[in-house]
Amino acid sequence: MTEYGRGPGSEPWHPDDPLYGDGGWGGQQAAQQAQQSYGGQPQYHPQQPQQQYGDWGTGEQHGYGDQSYPQYDEYGQQYAPQQPQHQQHQAPQQHQQPQYDQNGWPTGSYPQDPYAGGPQDPYAQQPAPYGGEQSDYYGAPEAYPPPEPPGRRRPEPEREPEPGTDWDPGPDQGEHAFFAGGDDEDGRDGEPDERRGRGERRGGGDRRGGGKEKKRRSGLACLVVVAVFGGGLAGVSYFGYQFYQDRFGSAPDFAGSGNGEQVTVTIPKGSGGYAIGQVLKKMGVVKSVDAFVAAQAANPDGKNIQDGVYTLQKEMSAASAVELMLSPKSRDNLIIAEGKRNAAVYELIDARLEVEKGTTAKVAETRWKTLGLPDWAVNHPNVKDPLEGFLFPSSYAVAKGQKPEDVLRQMVARATEKYESLDFETKAKSLGLEGPWELVTVASLVQAEGKTHDDFRKMSEVIYNRLKPTNTETNQKLQFDSTFNYLLGQSEIDISESEINSNPDPYNTYTNKGLPPGPIGNPGDDALQAALKPTRDGWMYFVATDGMDKTEFAKTIAEHQRLVDKFNASRGN
Repeated sequence: MTEYGRGPGSEPWHPDDPLYGDGGWGGQQAAQQAQQSYGGQPQYHPQQPQQQYGDWGTGEQHGYGDQSYPQYDEYGQQYAPQQPQHQQHQAPQQHQQPQYDQNGWPTGSYPQDPYAGGPQDPYAQQPAPYGGEQSDYYGAPEAYPPPEPPGRRRPEPEREPEPGTDWDPGPDQGEHAFFAGGDDEDGRDGEPDERRGRGERRGGGDRRGGGKEKKRRSGLACLVVVAVFGGGLAGVSYFGYQFYQDRFGSAPDFAGSGNGEQVTVTIPKGSGGYAIGQVLKKMGVVKSVDAFVAAQAANPDGKNIQDGVYTLQKEMSAASAVELMLSPKSRDNLIIAEGKRNAAVYELIDARLEVEKGTTAKVAETRWKTLGLPDWAVNHPNVKDPLEGFLFPSSYAVAKGQKPEDVLRQMVARATEKYESLDFETKAKSLGLEGPWELVTVASLVQAEGKTHDDFRKMSEVIYNRLKPTNTETNQKLQFDSTFNYLLGQSEIDISESEINSNPDPYNTYTNKGLPPGPIGNPGDDALQAALKPTRDGWMYFVATDGMDKTEFAKTIAEHQRLVDKFNASRGN
């Protein structure tokens, strides 16, 4: 049997099959001659021939009451059964052929189905289970309704027109469940029962136990939607404005040259435009970093802003801040001049930090090993100050509140970085020196004895020539007044020979061969370069003929004596 109760042929298994649903089927009437089983239940009749007690040996089959049953083939077509030769009683029965409409559906009345039971049980031909009751698999209320012939199908109800396209059609036009405050199921109340799901039919009506409730608009839902869309629009607008300002708008900036409140700003070494702008913005000098960067780029000298300490005002325009930082009036850095001895540097640091005099010198004396000297700059004998030559001449951001050791550490780091960049460890050996410590010492002598930068390379050659073992002019003695003045902490030109010859201090190069134990000052860039690249002209002597700025050089002792006479003449001797 197929899904709708039809066999492979053109006729149904049973006209009352609920899955067939043919309202005009004539098989609704009960079979008058159907044999009932015990208890009023239908009895299944096998199709094998049976012998009746009333007719022995004939082999023909007789129904009760001499009624024969129609025979059907495997396709449901009726055919005439083969008549036995010895048939005593024959009850001919005429069968009316079924009529069909143009769509293939049977019409009119139909012959009685021999397997039909009573109208109360369309499946009487099925054997009943124990207990005498038979399950009905198709009569359940949740089952799908059977199809109907095309000619008898009821037309589907016309759908109501769709509501308007306005977002709020109003309570009478129908709303989405989200706005109406009801379940989405309510929107299907007007649909026919055939189009509802099984779950609705199974429930036997409204699942909420009552009739349809009146739909109502949820003001809270509308408020949430408006808030979400409004917030999103505001966020997009804000970020869009920021994007426009970053790409095309002018950077925020103050107007004028400040509000009169001074502030000290420290710019670290190596800071570029953005780094400087960040410091200024943090201190309240400029309003934005971009404004300062733009002003610095617009100023032709903007790239000349150096590290150091500046005295500026708060709430300055970016252009005013750039101009003031380029002016010497704003600079408040500690400047260490080339050739300055450490003793003078210590006093400058004390004054800038506003601490007691001698504080920085004491820190240098007791904590010099913790200030970052390189390994090759320690453990040298007879050195008066281990930090001499390592307080590199430059501009330093030093202000009240800092610690002396921090300032010294910054200077030592700057000198060490410089010496490493010049590759002093390698160059010292190529110049006949024992190490970079001696190279720094040579540079300090060049810085102390040279009067001008043009003299530095000649002065460097004089030092290297006098240090040579083959030097018979001075016997490897430098004979520099600067070393003697250093050990005495003075800067004198007129020094008597008796005073010089009577002092055996290692820094006295009149009485000791070779270099002094260590540097006698802090050489600058020009002196360092001259120590690395001396001239090769054979200079052995030099004299400051004017006693101040002019230095002349000689190669022999005779030339040197003429320079000495010139010097004495300038002094009135």
